[in-house]
Amino acid sequence: MSENANLHDLVQSRIDFFLQSREPILAQVGADLAPFSAFSRDFLSGGKRFRASFCYWGWNSVSGVSMEPGDDLESVVSVAGALEIFHAAALIHDDLIDNSDTRRGAPAAHRRFESLHRDSGWDGNSDPYGRAAAILLGDLLLGWSDELLDEGLASLAESSRLAARAEFVRMRTEVTAGQYLDILEERAWRSRPEGEQLERAEQVLTYKSAKYSVESPLVIGALLAGGSDQQVATLRAFGLPLGVAFQLRDDLLGVFGDADVTGKPSGDDLLEGKRTVLVALARTALPASASRIVDELLGDPDLTAAQISSLQATIRESGAVEKVESMISENVGRAAKALEGANLGDEATARLLSLAEAVTRRNY
Repeated sequence: MSENANLHDLVQSRIDFFLQSREPILAQVGADLAPFSAFSRDFLSGGKRFRASFCYWGWNSVSGVSMEPGDDLESVVSVAGALEIFHAAALIHDDLIDNSDTRRGAPAAHRRFESLHRDSGWDGNSDPYGRAAAILLGDLLLGWSDELLDEGLASLAESSRLAARAEFVRMRTEVTAGQYLDILEERAWRSRPEGEQLERAEQVLTYKSAKYSVESPLVIGALLAGGSDQQVATLRAFGLPLGVAFQLRDDLLGVFGDADVTGKPSGDDLLEGKRTVLVALARTALPASASRIVDELLGDPDLTAAQISSLQATIRESGAVEKVESMISENVGRAAKALEGANLGDEATARLLSLAEAVTRRNY
């Protein structure tokens, strides 16, 4: 079994054990809490585990320790699991904000709760029930991520414990702020100067996704191992541009992705009205008349398949896809350059470069 596959198994086992330890608390409150336990298990099963992988290899790049059982490995696996639980909470809230029906090819959390309401024949409208219940499930997972983080940090030296927690707290604040900027941009973009829209899209991309998807997990892992200021700075210099490239790829998948690959309908970001870097570049390149049509259609939840196809074609013809692909390549190159001659383990450096390829070369 490869080290990455072994890591995924260890993280999944740690998450499963943690969730099992919380089920009796929910059961003691009442049997009606069973969906919280079941839905939590489902949302935390599988996935690519990119954040866990970056956390582990950030730790390994400093410690140089192989994957042998011990307190240090147990700590990093627990913290990696906490990052994955935080990610699940963020996805539940993100799907609510975006009114998304699916996640990873299955119903989103609020849709599951809506179905529970309908199938049970309860009073009232299923939609507000589903939304309220999903908010609470997301909040519960946020709290649980903090609890598992504390379990992972408990055996570490105080300096490592405090530094890793500070980075986790910073990450949590930044991604929440980035999420707000995202919903603000969808609604306030007309009031902003035209020339600022690309810059604002890049700001959203950085704080909503890039930093929390790659940079912070890497840095948290390094801090668990007592990484030096220089090592942490190197991993930030690698992680931020890679996180940007990661999200740029996600933006392309959100418009052109195959539902069988992404678990989301093709063109989902068009239905949601996402003002991404891709859209900003397309609007800049298009004639005014075509840009107005894009603005009119983008964010209409009732777009037909023909209208989605037309928008996709317009964005392609603008040359924006090629520009985004170029930006992805440039950022991956910048990330790789940051590792040249770095004071990090050779194996970890090779694994980080391999991860860079994996997170940015996902297919449409």
